[in-house]
Amino acid sequence: MQNKIILTEDGSSTIYVPALDEHYHSTHGAINESMHVYIDAGLKNCKKEQINVLEIGFGTGLNAFLSLAVAVENSLQLNYFSIEKYPISDEAVQTLNYPQQIFTDFSNYFKPIHGAEWNKKVQICPQFSLTKIETDLKSFDYDHLPMFDLVYFDAFAPSKQPEMWSEAIFAKIARQTAPGGIFVTYCAKGSVRRMLQSFGFQMERLPGPIGKKEILRGIKAL
Repeated sequence: MQNKIILTEDGSSTIYVPALDEHYHSTHGAINESMHVYIDAGLKNCKKEQINVLEIGFGTGLNAFLSLAVAVENSLQLNYFSIEKYPISDEAVQTLNYPQQIFTDFSNYFKPIHGAEWNKKVQICPQFSLTKIETDLKSFDYDHLPMFDLVYFDAFAPSKQPEMWSEAIFAKIARQTAPGGIFVTYCAKGSVRRMLQSFGFQMERLPGPIGKKEILRGIKAL
């Protein structure tokens, strides 16, 4: 079965993947979830003017789009790196309604974000550079990338893709996270929290978005 575009409860679109029986975002609201987890709990707590961001799971480009808008509004400089093994189709991009739902002043940036060449740094606007990396996270080597101030971990749920939530993957990310760097994810599983703690993150549970009790945020020890 083919992937399907659906509307979530806040009116924003997401993608349903029948092969995994999983959605890219919460059905209670794609925009609401991304804002709550990655922008409000993550980006807005990073007290730097120049921020290196690592995103695990480019997906629909929603986190990148939101981050660009916040960077422009707050005169930040974001160097945004996103890892994705299975980019969505151009046809799917055309049906996503994020430019019409949020930050309409920035709607012209959504297509350039998706149109940016893979595996190459692209300057989308003065405040936002984007490097989309098409690769398998399990074998990816970070050595050529900068130390990260902020990590968005937005892979599919551990119950759907357990291999994406392994000690080996978190160990690599931890080594590439700068002291004081922030790690945020929608997942609140105790096993994930304990793994991140073991790699030097000071973990906390935060209230989740609509439809979810808690999320996780970690700060890399200084």
